[in-house]
Amino acid sequence: MTKQKNRIKISGMHCTACAQSIEKALLKAEGVDTALVNFATETAYVEYDDRITDEKKLTDVIRDTGYDVAKGTQKVMLRVGGMTCASCSQTIESALRKKKGIQEATVNLATEKATVTYKPDEIGYEEIRDVVVDVGYQVLGREDQRTKFEDEEARELQVFSTAKRRVLISWALTIPIIIWMIPEMIFGISWPNSTVFNLGMIAIAAPVLFYPGWTTYKSAAKAITHRTANMDVLIMLGTLASFLTGPPSFLTPIANYAGVGAMIMSFHLTGRYIEAKAKGRASQAIRRLLELEAKTARILRDGEEVEVPIDEVEVNDLMIVRPGEKIPTDGVVTEGESGVDESMATGESMPVQKKPGDEVIGATINQRGLLKVKATKIGKDTFLSQVIKMVEEAQGSKVPIQEFADRVTSYFVPTVLALAALTLILWLAFPGAIGGVGDWASQFLPWVNPTLNVFSLAVFATVATLVIACPCALGLATPTVLMVGSGIGAENGVLIRRGEAIQTLKDIKVIVFDKTGTITKGQPEVTDTISAKGVQEREVLRLAASVEKWSEHPLAEAIIRKAEKEGLKLVKMEKFESITGRGIKGVVKGQSTILVGNRKLMDEEGIDYSSLESELKRLEAEAKTAVLVAKNSQCVGVVAEADTLKDDSVEAIAELEKLGLQTTMLTGDNRRTGEAIAKKVGISKVLAEVLPDKKVAEIQRLQEEVGLVAMVGDGINDAPALTQANVGIAIGTGTDIAIEAGDVVLVRGNLSDVVKAVKLSRATFRKIKQNLFWAFFYNIVMIPLAMLGLAHPVIAEIAMATSSVTVVTNANLLRRTNIQPDYSKGR
Repeated sequence: MTKQKNRIKISGMHCTACAQSIEKALLKAEGVDTALVNFATETAYVEYDDRITDEKKLTDVIRDTGYDVAKGTQKVMLRVGGMTCASCSQTIESALRKKKGIQEATVNLATEKATVTYKPDEIGYEEIRDVVVDVGYQVLGREDQRTKFEDEEARELQVFSTAKRRVLISWALTIPIIIWMIPEMIFGISWPNSTVFNLGMIAIAAPVLFYPGWTTYKSAAKAITHRTANMDVLIMLGTLASFLTGPPSFLTPIANYAGVGAMIMSFHLTGRYIEAKAKGRASQAIRRLLELEAKTARILRDGEEVEVPIDEVEVNDLMIVRPGEKIPTDGVVTEGESGVDESMATGESMPVQKKPGDEVIGATINQRGLLKVKATKIGKDTFLSQVIKMVEEAQGSKVPIQEFADRVTSYFVPTVLALAALTLILWLAFPGAIGGVGDWASQFLPWVNPTLNVFSLAVFATVATLVIACPCALGLATPTVLMVGSGIGAENGVLIRRGEAIQTLKDIKVIVFDKTGTITKGQPEVTDTISAKGVQEREVLRLAASVEKWSEHPLAEAIIRKAEKEGLKLVKMEKFESITGRGIKGVVKGQSTILVGNRKLMDEEGIDYSSLESELKRLEAEAKTAVLVAKNSQCVGVVAEADTLKDDSVEAIAELEKLGLQTTMLTGDNRRTGEAIAKKVGISKVLAEVLPDKKVAEIQRLQEEVGLVAMVGDGINDAPALTQANVGIAIGTGTDIAIEAGDVVLVRGNLSDVVKAVKLSRATFRKIKQNLFWAFFYNIVMIPLAMLGLAHPVIAEIAMATSSVTVVTNANLLRRTNIQPDYSKGR
């Protein structure tokens, strides 16, 4: 089974009930494993088995539900394998152009890429791929990220333009209605007479409802046809009920609310437009990241400098980057030295010095000297593409609290319809009992008119109940904040992969840090070499390095570097054995056995090291890691190493403690060394002598003792422990990001980014709670007022539109939050 993840833009959604209808339909479709429809981004995120279903079938499911995929064309770039000459590229190009749904296809033999412009409603990526495969070539992958978002931006602008036109048309007709209604509302005068007034209200209101308002009615009709109910159903019922009071007003004493229906529709369309603009601002994170990407690169080909589009850069190309220019793609400096502004990746404003051998990140800015950079990653493998992928993943996930809001939303519209029907029945059946509230309120609410006939009062209250209810505020409360929060994180080097991490991280009790490479730099140096009586120190170092040469442990590298610096000739090993959590054993020519490891290894081998015990304790008290060296069952000495603390470790740990979190260090070192390092950095608890395969058990034990636990590690050696933790925080350096390793990924290895992650989590969830409170509070308070006839339908619609806009605007206010550590603010 091949799992595929797809992202489908949807058109025609007008509220969260629409999103839920599509989500349910997709989840029922054969072959679909997971589906999430984000109303805020108007996107479906689907994971499916491509042997059972494909993009085309998923599109059909969406259409069968009454909605559509975003119209227009899309562009995809395929990496093609197997081409050997120009006729190959022509064969593929010709086959692609003949396929229905493909508008344009060009195949570049030099770059081995095919660029295809297609109609997504007629053909999907899988079918395009099959065309290439069927003519005998391979599709090695797709690189459509930039074009995908460019297409979406164009569609978004078109949607804004259409929405704006509808708003202008509706208000051009509604403003005269308002002016005409003022004498009637204030003085009770229908100018020039009641017949002309009523006829005028109907005549002007009709085009507002059935021209700019037609899309709302279409959406409502689709929902009803598919036995669902959305926000547009409420608006349609409210405006049509208002409009249909117009004709009877000529023959009966029923009040004419046709003009009110037009005003409701105008405010509804205005609210939708403002909401769409605000949602657009909230979803700009990915677009801003894409804008950072270099468009071209200068590369050396056959000794000459050539400028090429970024898509044509290949791995191992040598790029020339002048001062002030963006580094085109991820690579390694081969020549030159300069300071590079990496703020777009890390949020760190200070330039980072680069010299030959150093990694550089694509889209960062070379500040001073000329650099020659060898490209190491291109396309979807680059740092920037990985960041964009993670931001997309975060936007395609849900925070647990959102599930509660979604459950409420799924029952919301049917409940409002029931309440509106109940309102009509109660007003007609018990006008005296309910009307008494109106009599009292008319003293200070000018729009409450208890002198109207009972039917008019019933319609007034029913329409207000229909249009005042707002499921959109509930549906937008969480995803918009998550969009903004994930964008802020990406700009500050904190990449949130899963939305649930936002909610969990703010409740974490303990943060566990792996020692090597997390608290320390992971680049230990040999500090002491101590020999037993009758043995030279150089011999101890030589034996240790001879065995360690076969090890991959960071401590081994330090011993080898030291031996090379001393010019020692190493002994060749015939056999080698790594003993997990204890050390290593080697057999040299002549059958000498050398052991390098901790006390446990020596005890198991029956080797006496008591003469060096005092030195071991001294070294460990100095926060040094000491290993014993033995030859032929005789302990010959000790080699000690120390790893430097990261520059911000002390301040970051102190701030985490200040934020109310207990900090814990996990290390394979003995307790004395571990506690010495913990004391230096300010960590409150140490879990020492933990073997690699026991890390998961330690995390489980902590979870049982204290509750929610976060684990910070390198994402490679610590992957099982990161997965076991309630929140796994994987740290990376430069272009090396382990995407699958953690729920949160930190671009830099600095612990200050852990502080940023915690602050971002708390600030984001605070906004989510504010939004949910506002959405629930608004509906709980306003719906009863509308049922009692105290809310004018127009004011009710204004309040409804305002509630959605308020929620989205509040989400955007998250950008003002400062997530920088307190100790960095003064720098």
